Amino acid sequence: MIQLKGITKTFKNGELEVEVLHGIDLHIRAGEFVAIMGASGSGKSTLMNILGCLDRPSSGQYLFNGEDVSALGRDELARLRREAFGFVFQSYNLIATASAARNVEVPAVYAGMPAAERRARAERLLGMLGLGERLGHRPSQLSGGQQQRVSIARALMNGGQIILADEPTGALDSKSGREVMALLHQLSAEGHTIIVITHAREVAEEAQRVIEIADGRIVRDPGPRAAPEKKILASRNNDTSLIPGLFEAAKAAAAALRANVFRTALTLLGIVIGVGSVIAMLAVGNGAKQQVLERISGMGTNLLLVRPGAPNQRGSGGIATLVPQDAEAIAALPNVLAAVPEQGGAATARFGGTDYQTQVNATGADFTLARA
Repeated sequence: MIQLKGITKTFKNGELEVEVLHGIDLHIRAGEFVAIMGASGSGKSTLMNILGCLDRPSSGQYLFNGEDVSALGRDELARLRREAFGFVFQSYNLIATASAARNVEVPAVYAGMPAAERRARAERLLGMLGLGERLGHRPSQLSGGQQQRVSIARALMNGGQIILADEPTGALDSKSGREVMALLHQLSAEGHTIIVITHAREVAEEAQRVIEIADGRIVRDPGPRAAPEKKILASRNNDTSLIPGLFEAAKAAAAALRANVFRTALTLLGIVIGVGSVIAMLAVGNGAKQQVLERISGMGTNLLLVRPGAPNQRGSGGIATLVPQDAEAIAALPNVLAAVPEQGGAATARFGGTDYQTQVNATGADFTLARA
């Protein structure tokens, strides 16, 4: 089922390159129960990521059922992971806001399984694992062993030809750990291929085949064993379409909003305040703009003021640049209603025995016509 030829993996950090796996050759048959054992930093987790198509090797060839996985695109790798692999993690990786049944259903959502079939299969798997009465419980309401059972049920949701278990007993007490290993033995007997990644020898020795890895190299491997007659499982392949996917996305979003009501309310309040502020600023700006336009309109759009003394114009100092005859000449032009001269200045007005300083504006008889 799985064949690795000369697999290497190099991680780059700037100009620094670190090769973690050095030419791994590995063969795993369908139905085997395999343990890959090694100390921290030995490369076993990197090897698991490559086996589960979560990462690509830097070089070498990975054949899955004779198909070269190294040549697959991102979407094809996602399809292969969805249909052939089930993952069991040390930290469970369950959705905290979802029930046990909903956590188990998640892989089938991406596979496009109908909702009724998906729900029935999730309930059946949880019932098989002794959690039939815990369907509606969230992860925080379950013990560590129960959460790991939920993650195993999730791994089996789409068929789970291959179960990849990364330290499945690492976060459990001894009793729960034995129960999880018993479940893995049961799944192996049912035809699943089990690959356990562990650093504990007592866990590894429960497998039919123990592969030891150190410093990125396999140092001990007894080789594939002739597996007893088992039913070889086929992958589940469901059709996916856009509308059910959008519906499921909306349901998941609604569930997340309900699960965090206070956070949702604060987020909505922030959005309302932000949108309201933008609307208020736009209203103030439009109001100011309208007021300016009204003032300009009140001045008259057909009024033109010509003032003397501008730079580079004729005359300077006491020489007059505009004379009354200029106004008469402009008034004679076509499309000119009126042209009036204006001259303003300070003057002293006397009434009786009192003088007043005031401003005087001298103009012609058409002043009111021009300024109307």
